[in-house]
Amino acid sequence: MTILLILLAILVVMAIWAVGIYNGLVTSRNGYKNAFAQIDVQLQRRFDLIPNLVETAKGYLKHERETLDAVISARSAAQSGLAAAKANPGDPEAMAALAAAQGQLNAGLGRLLAVAEAYPDLKANQNMMQLTEELTSTENKVSFARQAFNDAVMSFNNTREVFPSSLIAGMFGFAAATQLAIPADRPEMREAPKVQF
Repeated sequence: MTILLILLAILVVMAIWAVGIYNGLVTSRNGYKNAFAQIDVQLQRRFDLIPNLVETAKGYLKHERETLDAVISARSAAQSGLAAAKANPGDPEAMAALAAAQGQLNAGLGRLLAVAEAYPDLKANQNMMQLTEELTSTENKVSFARQAFNDAVMSFNNTREVFPSSLIAGMFGFAAATQLAIPADRPEMREAPKVQF
């Protein structure tokens, strides 16, 4: 009888231990999903600013229609990339697609702002100055949100890979999450568009 009680006590302790690890993995996974939601908020804010920026510039940049169209097209692609990533934050393919789409948008915005430099009236436009200031602020917030997401992903991956958590993670299908990283072969994506007026 004593041996049966000891075995039962060991099983209860092991069950509590396994539940604790499982709950820690779930909490960590929810943490990186929440961190991605913050990226989503900032990117949506960025997407909302872009049409206003293009509309303000449109009147001045009549001969730069191709640049304006490229920014709008890149914005649409970036929104699609964000929607795919929102469906499965941490998924390697979704994170790569989001990073690539954001890179195209950064390049388009960079071209727009470079072209705008050549138009003194546009540079002096109060609305354009305000929009570029908001865009700069948003770019900084996106960077901070991406850093927080990557930190949360690293924490989750560390939790799921260390022993004995790796046993529980393997049994319950906790897959590794992927950080939102800028590809090494795309150094231009590492810089936010310059918005100095």
